[in-house]
Amino acid sequence: MGRIRVLPDAVANQIAAGEVVERPASVVKEMLENSLDAGASAIRVEAESGGRRMIRITDDGHGMLRDDAMLAFERHATSKLSSLKDLQSIATLGFRGEALPSIASVSRLTVETRSPEETTGTRVEIHGGKMIKCEEAALAAGTILTVRDLFFNVPPRKKFLRSDQTELAHIASLVTHY
Repeated sequence: MGRIRVLPDAVANQIAAGEVVERPASVVKEMLENSLDAGASAIRVEAESGGRRMIRITDDGHGMLRDDAMLAFERHATSKLSSLKDLQSIATLGFRGEALPSIASVSRLTVETRSPEETTGTRVEIHGGKMIKCEEAALAAGTILTVRDLFFNVPPRKKFLRSDQTELAHIASLVTHY
């Protein structure tokens, strides 16, 4: 038998997440860009323990339909492209469909979202890339994305993080950039 093998999906997802999610500020960047792409005019950023314990982004953007909220955490799922030709005219910050699944694979993530087209919102919980729960929720239009326990399932990643103050400074610097 040869030495080359295909990695299990869980391992491949964690490796891919390392390309997108290096530190808490990386999570904030991707989440902020999603909010901006959703047309948000008000965005709130919260972080605890330098983003290790919790990062929450609340926006008043157009939110997601229930089906989209469940699909958004699949790799390469995007609302921005449907063909290679679309790449020529891309005008959004994100488009690859990598950010949300990458963040979800290395955290305990909850998304609460409602599109103005729906009367009821949706709450989806994902732990380490696995969907735990999807339920209806009474919400205003927009999205609340909460990331808890960043890198809980990737201990080597955690040890490369700096102090809470340093990680928070990276987040603050990023937020002021936008």
